[in-house]
Amino acid sequence: VQLQASGGGLVQAGGSLRLSCEASGSAFSNYAMGWFRDAAGKGREFVASIGATGFMTNYEDSVEDRFTISRDNTMNTVSLQMNRLKPEDTAVYYCAAAPTRLPLRGREDYRYWGQGTQVTVSS
Repeated sequence: VQLQASGGGLVQAGGSLRLSCEASGSAFSNYAMGWFRDAAGKGREFVASIGATGFMTNYEDSVEDRFTISRDNTMNTVSLQMNRLKPEDTAVYYCAAAPTRLPLRGREDYRYWGQGTQVTVSS
């Protein structure tokens, strides 16, 4: 599976961004998809995930009421709608694919990774 993330940028606090990740290769609908982020000094942390069918989702506590993950298995895409952004959301965001149907949280569960897209939230 090859993953290509896009949609990052610079936004003011309180604003919104939508990240997208397009997958190619093996059957997309067989994979759970996740978003992770690398913030300065924090390492890679889980943000959100969605099961293979799209019915189950999982969120990190600090984003649960602001971010929404979704997927379109006909278009082989997964998206992350980010609303009410905060400066602490500033990071490089990565999409990833896991060979499972469940929306897992662990970085080690994800086998394929995209190249990352920078999100910068100014205060």
